Amino acid sequence: MEFEVNGARRAVDVDDDPAAVEVVRDRLGLTGTKLVCAGGVCGACTIQVDGEPRVSCLTPAVMLAGRRVTTVEGLSGHAVARAFAGEDALQCGYCTPGFVVEAAAFFERWRAAHGRTRPGREQIADALAGHLCRCGAYEGIFSAVAAACAGDYDTAQAGYDTAQAGGEAPAVPRAEAPEKISGSARYTTDLRPEGLLEGVIIRSPHAHAHVRSLEAGDLPLVPLLPPDGVVRYVGQPVAAVAAPDRAAARAAAARVRVDYEVLPAALDVRRARAGEGPLVYEDKAARKRAPGSGETPQLLPARWRGNLRGPSAMSKRPATAVRRITEARERNPERVVEGVFTTAPQTHTPLEPHACLAQWVDGTLHLEVSTQSVKRVAELAAERFGVPAERVVARAVHVGGAFGCKMGLTSDVVAAVELARLHGAPVRVVLDRDEELTDGGYRPGTRIRLAMVADAGGDLNALAIDAESDGGISVGGSVAALARFMYGKAPRRLRDFDALTHRPPGAPFRGPGGPTMCWALEQAVDEMAHRLGQDPIALRRRWDGNLKRHALYDRAASLPVWSGPRGGTGRFRRGVGVAAANWLYLLDPVTEVELTVEDGIVVARCAVQDMGTGSRTVLRRAVAEGLGVPEGRVRADVGRSDAVHGPTSGGSRTTPSLAPAAADAAARLRDALGGGDVAARLDAAHGVRVTGRRPRDRRGFVTPFTLGGIAIGRGFTGSVQVAEVEVDTRLGRIRPLRVWSGISAGRIHEDRLARSQCEGAVVQGVGYALYEERRTDPATGRVLTENLEDYRIPGIGDTPEITVHFHQEGFEHVPGGGVGLGEIATLPTAACLANAVHDATGWRPYDMPIRPDRLLEGLRT
Repeated sequence: MEFEVNGARRAVDVDDDPAAVEVVRDRLGLTGTKLVCAGGVCGACTIQVDGEPRVSCLTPAVMLAGRRVTTVEGLSGHAVARAFAGEDALQCGYCTPGFVVEAAAFFERWRAAHGRTRPGREQIADALAGHLCRCGAYEGIFSAVAAACAGDYDTAQAGYDTAQAGGEAPAVPRAEAPEKISGSARYTTDLRPEGLLEGVIIRSPHAHAHVRSLEAGDLPLVPLLPPDGVVRYVGQPVAAVAAPDRAAARAAAARVRVDYEVLPAALDVRRARAGEGPLVYEDKAARKRAPGSGETPQLLPARWRGNLRGPSAMSKRPATAVRRITEARERNPERVVEGVFTTAPQTHTPLEPHACLAQWVDGTLHLEVSTQSVKRVAELAAERFGVPAERVVARAVHVGGAFGCKMGLTSDVVAAVELARLHGAPVRVVLDRDEELTDGGYRPGTRIRLAMVADAGGDLNALAIDAESDGGISVGGSVAALARFMYGKAPRRLRDFDALTHRPPGAPFRGPGGPTMCWALEQAVDEMAHRLGQDPIALRRRWDGNLKRHALYDRAASLPVWSGPRGGTGRFRRGVGVAAANWLYLLDPVTEVELTVEDGIVVARCAVQDMGTGSRTVLRRAVAEGLGVPEGRVRADVGRSDAVHGPTSGGSRTTPSLAPAAADAAARLRDALGGGDVAARLDAAHGVRVTGRRPRDRRGFVTPFTLGGIAIGRGFTGSVQVAEVEVDTRLGRIRPLRVWSGISAGRIHEDRLARSQCEGAVVQGVGYALYEERRTDPATGRVLTENLEDYRIPGIGDTPEITVHFHQEGFEHVPGGGVGLGEIATLPTAACLANAVHDATGWRPYDMPIRPDRLLEGLRT
């Protein structure tokens, strides 16, 4: 079959009837086209056929015969591509090529019909409705498409493809934007070395079983079972095989015979909360192997009673809290707020699935892996596979999203390494979308029982929270504990429990426990304000001793939307809600940055990775600023474990660890070059090398040691959000209109990238509040929401207008003056929307997501 691709005639064999995406990616090597959902839902594989956008995963390759095909690689230099770079309309970049291809087609249609005018949000949302961005970079996408159509990027000088004079870098907010927008960025899923084999994981069809034997004949196979040979959820890895392509690997996997002794399964979380049901973990040794759904899974001790673990407690004068609540129920019930709040599990859903390419070369293990921590993966791999640490190199040049689920030695890594050793060849294991949505991780569901009492003066008098986390076979839910740090020093009993079932394990997810805790606490505070007849912002400000948040409360109270009209009696009603949150300041205090002068360029190296959070850009600009040289004289080399120590991209600790280390390295290099005009000395300084270290905070840290690369710094970040919603009381639909997000995290190192992070955090919070609900079959334990049609994440049309305000004071004791904000920015969103729904309707949503059926039922009662 012959057809034209990006202006060149190509011929391919399509006798095996492949999809167009397979031809474009695997046979032509145009890997900018990404395969994500394989169901036409996400838009990442979009190509143009004779100028019309098509999802290539559903397009048979034979339909391309004689046609003109354009991929993202063929749009380099297009005004839309320049606009995406200039407006920072991306984060991880995995979905970006599909957006660019679709937006370019819309651009041509719009220009033909409207000339150089600016389309509105609704027109852009309609055009891009078939595309998903899990990072939530939609605000930048709106800006980019509108700016391109209006002619702001018609000339090359307006875009990323022209460097400025004097060695300056292209004028784009994000260092790697040109690669991601042109499709030249290579992710783990895009790599195909010579002799590559594709690995496939064989997974358990049973929720609970003992594997008696694996029979594969002469087929090479690696087992992936735990030491006791017991599988504990549907989808648990059992073994893995490899073949020259995925079809052959799947066929080989189908020939493997697994003899299961099926065991009774605990699938009813209600029984698990009572400690009942078939045991998930039979003994102490098995319990120690339980995966964690939090960042520190079993830091706090807790007892086990059957399938119930807990309580682990972070209480403060708990007996007093219980006594005050009991007395208030009898004497002053009007000052008692109580409720049972529930949240559904929220799946991470990174668009690049878990993926690893492993190969052994002369005794050294090389890993190309989609991970949040190249350093930690290399360390764990060395330990697991019995290799000296210096003989393991992990690389993650580009990572297509993670949000907390890619921080350990995951099954894709283990399978790829064992298969590569078995076959003596490079092996790549990439999870399919159903595998990702089954075994890729999720924020556990919860049931939260809360009681809150105010005293006669309207101050918080006592608080009690019991939170039961439903994280399948995982432990370490930390929801109630986080309420210790909000609203003063009133007595409080805070207890966390894990209710274990034979379902897949949860994993840390952007602010583990935080959005869940806010869902209950912030609605209770809102309800208390109504009970006391006080303004919800004013009450929070009075209860909250955090001066940094006081500035945010004052700003929020002055917003026109807060004092504007709301409510109504018709079908469509508007409401405004507020919620607040705080988060620990975390860092990796032993972070280093190495600077080497190479041919007049300063190369900055650190074993950090960039998932779209901007690590490259932060590193490059911190070094350039410290040296007083143009950014074009600095290159950030990240994503390699064999560089100097870098932080994990989790816990909002990357920037506050990396930026001060980069500044220290720059100061050391200036000294090594004799100070003065560094740029003038670089050409003659080839080979000069220095290593900078992250300085200690003034007044030190809260913790005297690190745990898993984490230290706790002094001070809390803060967030206050105000949301406006429109509620359709006939259909039960909730439309977020606007969200104002106030963030207190000190100095913002990269303003546009920080805003994008905060905007994306709001979008993920919208998904948590309104749409996302991981479901499993109650009879079998199988995950039912195993595709992006059934598991709904927010699209561009679901995005409210988002305004981000930064309060940049309060962290002067931190080198660089700023801390992380990726997690604090998403914590209050769901609760904020719930409070807005209550404001609009008078109905309090206790169960999340706030589905239409729940809202309509609530309005009827």
